[in-house]
Amino acid sequence: MLSDSVSLLMEFYPKIYFACHTKHVNDPQKKVRLTAHQGSILDHLNDTEPISLQELALHMGVTPSTMSITIERLVKLGYVSREKDKKDSRKIKLLLTQQGTKIKRGKSVLDSERVHEVLSRLTNEELVSAIKGLALLASAAEMQMKSKSFEKAWAKRGKQHN
Repeated sequence: MLSDSVSLLMEFYPKIYFACHTKHVNDPQKKVRLTAHQGSILDHLNDTEPISLQELALHMGVTPSTMSITIERLVKLGYVSREKDKKDSRKIKLLLTQQGTKIKRGKSVLDSERVHEVLSRLTNEELVSAIKGLALLASAAEMQMKSKSFEKAWAKRGKQHN
């Protein structure tokens, strides 16, 4: 059953992706092209709810040191700001700047109009089922990414103690 589901997902996902995918947005003011990873980070930040670098790294399935390198570049580009946590000054919280918010709004892996067109082809019942299914897959994917991040952190920790 699971191997059949893997095969079906491998068949279906590219069809959805190619039907709805859009090119990544460049910043015309700065003449900068963001990598997919940088764009994804902007998608996970906002301008009102700060998140710690460690939380973001865990969520995205990378080590804090890897995340730190990318965040440094985004800070230098003016898209992300860092501020000290009011409760614990050792921690740094990340927020989107006004420029970062503008880029985030203009950038997405999926084109909302294309997604709308695809979803409009479904009945209300099909739409509810599809969204529930995607929510389940997204939840499982997030758990997988967190698991990988923990594995990397523990592996790195083991190397440091040897």
